[in-house]
Amino acid sequence: MNLTKSNLEEMNSLLGEGERLEDLECNNLKIIQNKNLYCFTSDSVILANFLKIKKNETAVEIGGGCGVVSILASAKNKFKKIKIFEIQKEMQALCQKNINLNNLQEKLELIPDDVLNFKKYIDKNVDVVFSNPPYHKVSETKENIVKKTAKQEVELTLNSFVEVASKMLKFGGRFYCSYPAERACELISTCHKFNIAIKKMFFTDNGKGKITLIFVEGVKDGKEGVLVLPMLTTNNQNGEFLEELKTRKFLENKK
Repeated sequence: MNLTKSNLEEMNSLLGEGERLEDLECNNLKIIQNKNLYCFTSDSVILANFLKIKKNETAVEIGGGCGVVSILASAKNKFKKIKIFEIQKEMQALCQKNINLNNLQEKLELIPDDVLNFKKYIDKNVDVVFSNPPYHKVSETKENIVKKTAKQEVELTLNSFVEVASKMLKFGGRFYCSYPAERACELISTCHKFNIAIKKMFFTDNGKGKITLIFVEGVKDGKEGVLVLPMLTTNNQNGEFLEELKTRKFLENKK
C-alpha cells in the first residue's frame, strides 16, 4: 500500500495511547511503536539486513516484538512465509497491526504463543530461524513487565532459545541472531551444544570504541570453520545512528 498524506492522517487518527507511526525508509514500509512498550533499536535493523531468506524458503522469527525485523526482511528477501512467534499479548496486538498496516498478511503470520509450543503450528522443519532475543539474565529493574520480558530471560533462556531453534531447523538450515558481545562465548558454546555451527560472525562498536554486540549466522549440522567479518561501527561520535545502516550496502563485504 502506498501511504499518501491522507492515508497517514487516517492511520495517525487510529493510533492508541503511547503509539506513534514511523517511516522505515525502505519500500514505503511503516511501523507503529508504543513508547510504553518495548521499542526496537538499531540491532533489529542490522539483523534484518544481515539475514538471508531464499526464494520459496520458510522462516521462523522467535520473539517478533512489533514485527520490525520480519517486516524489513520482507523488502529484502523473496521468501515463501515467515511465522512470527510472540508470547506477550501487548506486543502480539502491535505486531498484527503492523503486519496489516503493510499488507503483509500473506507473507507474515503471527503466532500468538510461546515458541516452545512450536510443534502445534509447524509440521515440518524450516529453512531459517532468526531472532533478536532477550539479551540479559533476569535482574531486578523498575521497567514494566513488557520491556523486562523483551530484554531479559524472563520467558526464554539462552539455552532454551537455541535448543528450540535447532529443533525447528532442517539439516543445513540457517540460524541468525544478535547478542551482547560480553555473552559471545555463551552464545557460541550453546550453539555448538545444539549442533548449530557458527559460519559467519561480526561485532559492532558504538563509535566510541566499545564493542557492544555480536551477530552470527549458523548452520544446523554444519561443518567447522567460521568467517570472522570486519567490525561494524553503528554510531558516530555523537551517538547518532549511522544512516547507511538502513540499507544493505554496509553488509556487501559480509556476504
